Amino acid sequence: MSNQLKYIILGLLTVLVALCSLLLGAVSIPIQEVFSILCGQDGVSAHWEYIMWQMRVPAMLTAALTGASLGVAGLLLQSYFRNPLAGPSILGITNGANLGVALVIVGTGTSAAFNTIGAAMAGAMLTLLLLLGVGRLVRQSVTLLIVGILLSYLTSAILTLIHYNASADGVQALLLWGMGSFHQVGLTNLPLFAASTLLPLLAALWLIRPLNGWMLGELYARNLGISTTQVRWLVLIVTGVICAITTAWCGPIAFIGLSIPHVARMVFRTDNHRTLLPATMLLGALCALLCLCLCVAPSDGQILPINAVTPLFGIPVILWVILGKR
Repeated sequence: MSNQLKYIILGLLTVLVALCSLLLGAVSIPIQEVFSILCGQDGVSAHWEYIMWQMRVPAMLTAALTGASLGVAGLLLQSYFRNPLAGPSILGITNGANLGVALVIVGTGTSAAFNTIGAAMAGAMLTLLLLLGVGRLVRQSVTLLIVGILLSYLTSAILTLIHYNASADGVQALLLWGMGSFHQVGLTNLPLFAASTLLPLLAALWLIRPLNGWMLGELYARNLGISTTQVRWLVLIVTGVICAITTAWCGPIAFIGLSIPHVARMVFRTDNHRTLLPATMLLGALCALLCLCLCVAPSDGQILPINAVTPLFGIPVILWVILGKR
């Protein structure tokens, strides 16, 4: 099967699952009414229109953008560090966002969306700046990876102390935020979220050629005229911004960034980033939309947290990688 046909099949599956996410929920909306609402036809229930445009469509687009972004972040990190178990959370940026949210919730006693998003962005970007500063002092990518892991452990330790001293309401608010959700963006903030996720995705396209050379060895990449220092900065900045934005708006989403690049390699059987990058975007969006469908499928009105279903997709892939690599 050619790669073009695989892209078409993945695209059709993504569209199909996206439509399914619009049909599922506590309120049953007939499929013909869903298409009428999406086409802007008159005579549709105002209640159904509100649910569709204010809740389901923003959640669907948020899931697709988040899945694509996290998948690309995982691919860039695994390629740069040449480590199949590298993921968006490995550099400590996700935990930095968690720390910012924890400080705001415990310090102010409120979990308002604007406060948590701002705190998560601040914590993630401060961690990224610290990593960039360390990157100026070390040259080896392995050393930078170790520093990122140490930062992750450090922020986790601080988070543990905050949880220990927080009130019952604060602990509950932190727990709920850490479960992840695609319903926090909303229609009003969707253009801002879409723009802030699409920009790093477009920047990642520039890394296709450098990473292809990098995978053959640092010396080979330099002989091709690729600036390894520039590749490092761009990988850190792109993945850092993706982690900061997705974590700030949706919470720390687990397993998607870690597992999706491996699924792309399995499906397309290549290490060429010209093929892997768009494939990872499609598969990441598809996986996130599948998770969204599972989260909204219960008919009792409850929406399951995202991190309750992402392990269903991520763990089998990681086990396959570990057992396959031995």
